[in-house]
Amino acid sequence: MLTFVVRRVLYMVPTVFLISVVTFAIISLPPGDYLTTLVAQMRAQGVQVDAGQLATLEQRYGLGQPLYVQYIKWVSAIALHLDFGQSFQYNRPVADLLAQRLPLTIVMALTTLVFTWVIAFPVGLYSAVRQYSLGDYLFTTIGFLGLAVPNFLIALVLMYLGYRFFGLSVGGLFSPTFADARWNLGKVVDLLGHLWVPVVVLGTAGTAGLIRILRNNLLDELRKPYVVAARARGIRERKIVVKYPLRIAMNPFVSTIGWILPLLVSGEVIVAQVLSLPTTGPLLLSALLSQDMYLAGSLILIVSVLTVIGTLLSDIALAWLDPRVRLGT
Repeated sequence: MLTFVVRRVLYMVPTVFLISVVTFAIISLPPGDYLTTLVAQMRAQGVQVDAGQLATLEQRYGLGQPLYVQYIKWVSAIALHLDFGQSFQYNRPVADLLAQRLPLTIVMALTTLVFTWVIAFPVGLYSAVRQYSLGDYLFTTIGFLGLAVPNFLIALVLMYLGYRFFGLSVGGLFSPTFADARWNLGKVVDLLGHLWVPVVVLGTAGTAGLIRILRNNLLDELRKPYVVAARARGIRERKIVVKYPLRIAMNPFVSTIGWILPLLVSGEVIVAQVLSLPTTGPLLLSALLSQDMYLAGSLILIVSVLTVIGTLLSDIALAWLDPRVRLGT
């Protein structure tokens, strides 16, 4: 197990390096940069451009120089000083923007992950051991609806129902009273009161998918010869299901750790826009549209690194759960 973990950690080093290179190359593909766009907008509005300030920014970040020079300055500042650069659009350090948005994104991602597990595990287990029962048909129908209905549509329906019948505003993660307040017990309670809406919306499709995967995997395992032989020996059905088939069928649950965060950040931007969530998804979209390269690059890099770390945790948990994983490496 130790050899397996060390090998996975060593794989992370070149992976993170390649991610940083690809990230910087992608955000640098559009012609021009944010300063060019800013100068054009200011001149169109008749605003005088401060050439000295622009020259300072160009020298600091290597704008106008070869891409490898800009990349080296960007990565060196992050690795040596945790300096992610300056957001041109917000005129603030990228680190400050990340400190505001990233913790809320991680909290929402972990809460959504727990929600999908808590719902999908018992439902998938029940559907497998009670195949073709009324409950199995009911959960299967709900699961297909969860996969078919777009998440943003579910968000709009919940917003309408909350406002129409309960007089609640379900947009955002905080009430106006606590939006700019310091963290205290009241703000935490207010966050929990708003967090359930995006968690339900974002977790619906993932829950439905995991239910189907767990059900199908467990059904396959229950039909294998070693299960049939165990039943023939008179072993209790609960012990048969829990000891081996369920452990193997649990693999998809553990493997979701690695992809839940990038899914929330990159795949649910529309939901975040609909619900006005102060997370990294809308911030990343805005940075890409405005070519705010240091903000966009930092967000993509951090999310990618967290994904690599999540994948490492998934691999370790899978190796502990299923010895075939570590023995096959």
